[in-house]
Amino acid sequence: MALFTFPKDFLWGASTAAYQIEGAIHEDGRGPCVWDTFTEAGRIQDGSSAAVACDHYHRWAEDTALMKDAGFNAYRFSIAWPRILPSGTGAVNAAGLDFYDRLVDGLLADGIRPMACLYHWDLPQPLEDRGGWQGREVVGPFADYARIVAARLADRVKDWMMLNEPNVVATHGYGTGEHAPGHKLGETGILRALHHQIWRKGRRSAPYRRSIPA
Repeated sequence: MALFTFPKDFLWGASTAAYQIEGAIHEDGRGPCVWDTFTEAGRIQDGSSAAVACDHYHRWAEDTALMKDAGFNAYRFSIAWPRILPSGTGAVNAAGLDFYDRLVDGLLADGIRPMACLYHWDLPQPLEDRGGWQGREVVGPFADYARIVAARLADRVKDWMMLNEPNVVATHGYGTGEHAPGHKLGETGILRALHHQIWRKGRRSAPYRRSIPA
């Protein structure tokens, strides 16, 4: 039998989403997101919410230790937009940036490569109230958010993802209503949401790349 081996620089790791693991949705200045509103409206069948989740916000050091013990050398996590900008735009929440600062430093100390995703479905509710992914007004606030996060973390985080599964956000969030924000707008809603997510990514990725040191 032929022997196959992984290259020495192969990355073994895990991937998470902020809303699914962090908890602490009402702590340290975090604002509401569309999934908070969705769950509070009783849209989850068993009534669960992310109020506690895995309590990663408080137990991140234990979690990074578990990854180290498991032999992981990479960790893809998402940054909660409403933890950085509680209203989606405007005043920056210093406590939110401090949390991700600690997380990144902890990962590096444990020999784990931090890989950050800027958006994993937790659109700040105030931006959804202004149209969300159905309009272009969300693009400017996202660009501001991206620059704020890059200015704080890009000296240590070298791997960045812009969007997580924009097709899922568009189809289930704006087309069928099965995911937050729960709109049933059919094909038109899906196409609008996809267009604005992709337009945002293409329009804002170049200046964002320039803000990250080589």
